Amino acid sequence: MANKILVIDDTTVVRVKVREMLPPGNFEVLEAKDGLEGYNLILHEKVSLIMLDFILPKMSGWEVFQKIQANSELKKIPLVIMSGRKEEVTEKIPEPFEYFEFLNKPFDNRQLITAIKSAMAKAAKKGSRDTATPVAAGKTEALAANPVSTQGEGASSSEIQALNAKIVKMQAEIDSLKKQLTQVVTFIKQKIK
Repeated sequence: MANKILVIDDTTVVRVKVREMLPPGNFEVLEAKDGLEGYNLILHEKVSLIMLDFILPKMSGWEVFQKIQANSELKKIPLVIMSGRKEEVTEKIPEPFEYFEFLNKPFDNRQLITAIKSAMAKAAKKGSRDTATPVAAGKTEALAANPVSTQGEGASSSEIQALNAKIVKMQAEIDSLKKQLTQVVTFIKQKIK
């Protein structure tokens, strides 16, 4: 099944523009015309990416953002916040934006793809930070050489193996996201030619 991208924007033109800029077949684009409808879709659909306008009727983009951040599962979803007035976003959320990517309206294909890539990278980075694993990827050798102290004793080999397994799993997830992103970029480049 194609990845689901949810575009929450009260302007039909923006929703259609995003749909047309994304490669056909790789994505299923879901649309919501207000924050309440968008938030309900987030709760009931398994979306791969959320594109959220900041100024919306019924429930503002700010309110949707707060609800996403308050839910440990929802905040793992890559998020792109869109607005024609960045100062309205920075008024509520100071830069640098670490939990989402900002996309200034109006935007072109290149800017859209760059924002999606960045949002996915931030989500992957955030996901690795949010896990219980206290070891960063690439630190496996150091962990094996200097076992983590637990209650005054060295970590058992089973604990190290469990941590290493988590690292491998997280790296596989990151590699999968990178691969998907590369496929999207390649497809878009082919369509632009």
